[in-house]
Amino acid sequence: MVGIISSGFHGRRQSGNPALPPGQYETGSFPVLTAGPAPRIPTDDWEFFITTEAGQRHAWSWDAFMGLPQVDIHTDIHCVTSWSKLGTSWRGVSLDSLFENVETSCRFTTAHSYGGYTTNVPLQDLLGGRAWVAWEFDGEPLERTHGGPARLLVPHLYFWKSAKWINGIELTQDDVPGFWESNGYHLHGDPWREERYS
Repeated sequence: MVGIISSGFHGRRQSGNPALPPGQYETGSFPVLTAGPAPRIPTDDWEFFITTEAGQRHAWSWDAFMGLPQVDIHTDIHCVTSWSKLGTSWRGVSLDSLFENVETSCRFTTAHSYGGYTTNVPLQDLLGGRAWVAWEFDGEPLERTHGGPARLLVPHLYFWKSAKWINGIELTQDDVPGFWESNGYHLHGDPWREERYS
């Protein structure tokens, strides 16, 4: 599968800004990198699920998801291709809320997206106020090219971990590589440690 790259992958790497992880430059745009075409998911058909190792399935329709506590998130985001966008604004539901009634002994997860994309994220990176399912960006519903109607938002990791068009989270005993991880990207993806590639 070939990546589709939009305009915006340009700029000079800046040094001396403590908000930028090593090897990153600041951009004012919001570049798009996608492994395949952007799926179109009407909110009437959208669902988010969590499945446990015991086979328990927790699921939310769009209306049920919108009825959960909503939070505003102000954060920086960092792409493995070296751009960083500082001070972004999102709205969504904390993974802490979604996992409230989920019982598991697993340490790892696989995020599943509409269209078949997957990425692995340790459970500890999704909880404790560190990750959200976001449906709004900069005061507007999330555009389809950026993962709308909803995407995973894990801003302390490189942005490929913030799976677009999120459909659900599968809890796993092992750290199973997802799409980009199976193609040479790092299993974890911490930008401050430059965990870009395996």
